[in-house]
This record gives sequence, structure tokens and C-alpha cells, in this order.
Amino acid sequence: MNRLQHETSPYLLQHANNPVDWYAWKPEAFEKAKREDKPILVSIGYSTCHWCHVMERESFEDKEVAEFMNTHFVCIKVDREERPDVDQIYMEACQILTGRGGWPLNVFLTPDLKPFYAGTYYPPMPAHGRPSWLQVLMNLSHTWQHHREKVEDQAQRLFGIIEKSDGASLSSRIKVESESCPFSEEKLHAIFRKLYEKADKANGGFEHAPKFPSTMALSYMLAYHFYFGNEDASAHVEKSLNHMAAGGIYDHVGGGFARYSTDAGWKVPHFEKMLYDNALLVSLYSEAWKVTKNEDYRELTEETLEWVRREMTHPDGGFYSALDADSEGVEGKFYVWSAGEIDELLGPDADWFKELYNVKKEGNWEGTNILYKSPSSEAIEELRVDQQALRTAKAKLLKARSKRVRPGLDDKLLLDWNALMVKAWLNSYAAFGNEAHKQMALRALDFILENFLQPDGLKLYHTFKDGKAAYEANLDDYAFLTDALLTAFEVTQEEQWLLQARRYAAHVISEFLDGKDKLFYFTSASQADLPVRKKDFYDSATPSGNSTMVRNLQRLGILTGNEEYRRLATDMIYALRDSIGKFPTAFGNWAFALMGEVKGFFEIGVVGSGFPEMTHSILSRYLPHAVVMGSAGENDEYPLLENRTSADGDTLIYVCQDYACQRPVRSLEEFDTLILSQKQSVPS
Repeated sequence: MNRLQHETSPYLLQHANNPVDWYAWKPEAFEKAKREDKPILVSIGYSTCHWCHVMERESFEDKEVAEFMNTHFVCIKVDREERPDVDQIYMEACQILTGRGGWPLNVFLTPDLKPFYAGTYYPPMPAHGRPSWLQVLMNLSHTWQHHREKVEDQAQRLFGIIEKSDGASLSSRIKVESESCPFSEEKLHAIFRKLYEKADKANGGFEHAPKFPSTMALSYMLAYHFYFGNEDASAHVEKSLNHMAAGGIYDHVGGGFARYSTDAGWKVPHFEKMLYDNALLVSLYSEAWKVTKNEDYRELTEETLEWVRREMTHPDGGFYSALDADSEGVEGKFYVWSAGEIDELLGPDADWFKELYNVKKEGNWEGTNILYKSPSSEAIEELRVDQQALRTAKAKLLKARSKRVRPGLDDKLLLDWNALMVKAWLNSYAAFGNEAHKQMALRALDFILENFLQPDGLKLYHTFKDGKAAYEANLDDYAFLTDALLTAFEVTQEEQWLLQARRYAAHVISEFLDGKDKLFYFTSASQADLPVRKKDFYDSATPSGNSTMVRNLQRLGILTGNEEYRRLATDMIYALRDSIGKFPTAFGNWAFALMGEVKGFFEIGVVGSGFPEMTHSILSRYLPHAVVMGSAGENDEYPLLENRTSADGDTLIYVCQDYACQRPVRSLEEFDTLILSQKQSVPS
């Protein structure tokens, strides 16, 4: 045991068995540094700081790393709660040098205690856009020995700023080279620029006709605006969502989106409706509502999910696959109207309805009328349509339309598409708080886990129809289900869903992973009826199973503390890094995962009796890369809850991000301020 065994701080005692020759903040350490002319490393944390413990396990318990630290530095451990005065000084140094702070805080000092370099968490190997801890140590030791004047100059300048506390910034002249770290904010900017080049600035979306929703590219832009405040990004997302919602691609009578538009303006759809498109769009509109609070998005989401409930839901739960474009052998016949039909059905309300939806006596498409609105909010506002009158009119048309010959229903159930729709119901619940939406999702999850299960109690089937499941589940099935299970855990905080997600993630790694290139095959190792196993990387109409597994592993790594998961996610992104940068419209979900790697996740633990309400309130906020876990009390099984308690009956919110932890807050107002400050503190 090192010297910390004689301290009383629980945090310092946690480090008493480290092979690092730790000192407490005491004169004997300062005297040693002056006597041996060594720089000082001060490592500051506290007992409930998750990433402090991670860095201890990864680096401070490593004998090789500890030997280098002991040889080249005098190492001091500080409990920030025990010595807030020490923490205050060196936290300011970190904020001046890097633009941000947090714990663990690692600061390098001259023997006279003046800081010259500072940072927070560093991984054991270069990753997450950071050099390794050993790289930092070696670089700074070399600089101390061979460029002493640079170190002392920087220390003097920095200490002068701290003494004056004038808030000025200082660019570090001492750089830790990390060329082996391939992820940077510049990559995120480059991806946005490529997407924006392909954006249809007039109609929204990307490219020209035929026009697909491109939900993943729009999700990336929404998140890009969150981090960087780029107004072009947010404007294009809103334009795209508004134009799709107004266009004929959306079924204004019955809810739900067609697969794509045959024209650039979203007016004329290919009329088939696919489950997966609607799942992805419900999730996107729900997320966009959190940012914009546009009630049209809420209304559209409610209408679309009502269509799913009414027309696409199996009696026992689960969801059918698709509706045909044709009825009576004519494409779109079920969905179009004549002006005379609307006059007859709506009577005195027909005129404003026809004006709102561009209905012409001669028709607006092939002699009949597709219902679509002008995407201009000003044009809609001029009509001053009463929303209740509009709902009543649409209900009359829906009732009349139900008597027509319906398009064919593809009533098979696909595991991957069902999982996407489960997540959509859950995302809608997180945004709007409609309890019925959560219950629909959980009922469908129960249906999936019961009816798609193979006899071994673990493996799954891909399809279900007429009471029988068939065919081996593929990567997309397992990846999308794991994603849905993780989302179910976050909105319910019921551990059963997290345990299931862990179970299936482990199965995917065991059965689908190619250990050589760290990417997943589309079929399992046990599937013997194919001549070759292939890998699928493209995010097309749906996300790829590989990119979805990246995002699953990122979240599971945080929730469970399994760094192997996070490393695997990093390796996968690294393997596809060139393709993501060159072709972001085909790698949109990958790009979103890359953004999480660069910017870091908000790791949120909520502890106290009010955790259910508090976690739901947090989930109702737009946080594109966040993991939330709540509990009535501390839970040492999970890193986000480890050593974390409530105080005086209050519910506390603990936030870590980008490998640094902040002090807990008690209210949502404080939480919002903390998130805002964390966003703004990241240099871009």
C-alpha cells in the first residue's frame, strides 16, 4: 500500500493499493519535487466520480504506467471535496487551457506548484479523439527535460492569469501529439458540408426526384445544430420536416407516410406504406419536437401512430409489414379524391378544406386529387383553419374512405421492422408523455420475445405469420431489438430490459463478429444454408445492423461499465472512417455514431425517490448522445449509480460527459444550465 493508507478521505483510501507512489497534498511531496527537480502530477477526483474510477482501473492500477509515473513525476492525489481550495485553482487552469473542466482532473505543475498542462480523462490506448495516458506522460516528461524554458514560460503566463482571475484564455504551447486518434470535430464539420451540398434548399430533403425521407441524414443535422449552433443545419431539418408533413407523401386523412415521393416537392407519392419508414419518421419528428416544440409535429406523430394502431397492429401485439400502393389494380386509388366527393362529404366546410389541400375541380394529379398543403406556414395561417373543424373534416373523409376497396396488407411480422416501431412508440412517449404509447411498445416487446424465440431460449427467428415463426434472425434483427430494449430500459428504468439488451449484445458478438476486422457479418456463424457470409454496412432505407450495433455498444459500455464494448464501437467506426466521411448520405447512422465518439455522451445518473419523474423529464429534452439511469438509491452494479446517493430527501442528478464528471444538481433548471455550459465549453 502507498502513503494514502494513512489518509481519512474515502476517495484517497480507494487509491491506497495503487502501484502509483501517491502522495497526499502535503509538504513532503513538494519537497521531493524540488529536491529531485521533477514535475508534479496532481490528480483530483471524488468518491462518486465514475470516470475517476475508470481511469484508476485502466491506468493507475497498471504497473507499467505506474512505474513511468513514479520515475518521472511526483504524484499527488487530491479529494476535491476534502480540498476544494486546491481543486479551485487547478480547475481554473484546466478551463483556461482547454476551454472546459470536470473530473477526473489531471494537472501538471512545476516544483513551485505552477500549472503548465491540464486535462481530464485519458484512456489507456489512443481512442475517442484522445491520446493515451502514457502518451501524455511521455510527451510531457520529454518536454520537461528538453524544452524546460517552454514549460516555465507557459507556467508563468498561466499562473499570472489565475492570479488576476480575469477570465482570459491561453492557448497551450505544449501539445500532446495524438496522430493515432482519427476522430475530430473537423470530420463532423466536413460531413455536414457534404450533406448540405446535397440538400434541396427549396423543398427540403436531399438530391432530386425520386425523393426519400433520409431520416438518418436529417438526424445528423439536428444533432450537429445541437452541438455547434449551425443555423443552416436546423433550418434544413425544419424545412424538410415541414415540406414532408405538408406534401402528398403524408396521408392527411389516415396518417402515415408513403415510401417516397416521385417528385422533388413531395407532392406525388409512391403510395405504398412501409412499417420501417413510419417508425423512423415518428422517431425523427418526436426528436425534432423536443427542439422546436412545433405542435404540428406532435399532431403528425399522433396521427401516424394511430394509423399503426388501427391498421398495422396484430391482435396480440407486434406490427404488420406494409400496405400496397394499388387497390383495384390502380395505384393510389384508395387515397385520392375528386372535388365532388369532398363537396358531398363536407358540405359547407368543403371550400376551405379544398383550398387548404389544393383540391381542384379538374384535379391536381392525373384527373384526380392528391391531398397536399402548401408548405408555407404563412399561406396556411391566412386560411385560419380551426383545428377541431379540421379534425372533424378528416374524420368524415376517413370514414368514407374505409368503405373503399383497401390496398393489400402484407401481414407478416418482421423482427427488425417491429423493433424499429417499438422504438418509435417509446420515443414518442419520451417526447410527449402519452402513456398509451409506452404500453403499445411494451406489449409489442413482450410479443416479440415470446413469439420470435427459438427453442433454445436465446436465438430468434426473423419472421412470424399465421402463428408460426421461421428463418434464422439476422444481424439487423438482433441489432434493432437490442436498440429497442435499451430504449425501453431508459423510458421505464426496469432492469429486465437492460438485462435482455446485454444478453443479445453478447450473442451478437459471439455469433456475428469477424474478429479480424471488428465488424459484424449479416448472418450468424451457426447458419449453414449459405455459401458465403457477407457484411452489410450501408445505411439505406433502414440503418445498417453494423452501425446500429456501434450505437448499442456505445450505450451499453456506459451503462454497464464494459470498456470492451466501447473499444469495439471505436474500432468499428475507425474501420469505416473513410466511407463515413466521403459518403455521409449512405452512412448517416454511422456519422451519428461518430459524432457521439467525438463529442462524448452525457452520462446521467438520477438518484432519489423522485427518479422516475426526473428521468422522464430528462428524456423529454433533446440530448442526441445521452444515457440515463435512475434509482431510488446507490447501486454498485452500475457505474452511473455507483457510490451515488441522494441528500436530505432530494433527488440528485449526476452528469458526466466526455470522460469528466460535474457536481450533482437538484433541479431540472440546474440540469439545463449544466448541459448548456457543457455544450458551450467545448471548443469548436
